[in-house]
Amino acid sequence: MENQLLESFAYILPAAVTGIVAYYMLNGFLKNKNSEKKLELLAQQKRESLPIRLQAYERMLLFCERINPVKMLLRIKPLTTITEDYLQLLIANIEQEFEHNLVQQIYLSNDTWLAVVAAKNAIINKLKQVAENANSANELRENVLIEYTKILPPTETAIGFIKNEVRKLL
Repeated sequence: MENQLLESFAYILPAAVTGIVAYYMLNGFLKNKNSEKKLELLAQQKRESLPIRLQAYERMLLFCERINPVKMLLRIKPLTTITEDYLQLLIANIEQEFEHNLVQQIYLSNDTWLAVVAAKNAIINKLKQVAENANSANELRENVLIEYTKILPPTETAIGFIKNEVRKLL
């Protein structure tokens, strides 16, 4: 009886060891396959979302170019000679452009979005500041143009953020 028990144990032990090794190998193989599938799905999602994100960055770059004070003043002529009317026209144009592109923030990094908003606010504040000392719409235009020949517009900083983000994406 004892001999039969030892003989059975001699057969069961290698089978158990083989079963355990097979289990761990199969389990590792399945985990590896699952992680490969997850990586493949993640890569596919990135490939599919990249064009949308790039379009968002393009639109925000265009927004920054459109609110660049020098370019905006050349594009938007005063309707009257009243400084306040022209100032309100410029601010309304900036706000309209901003609202049109507001949804793009979901595709941009937080830092880039904050840079764009800061540029917009800085331009509006500078326009208001220059308007305080202007006696006419044309004088406002001239003073703003002179001011931005001395310093870089804040939109250039935002454009720098946008370009850095796009480089990271590509």
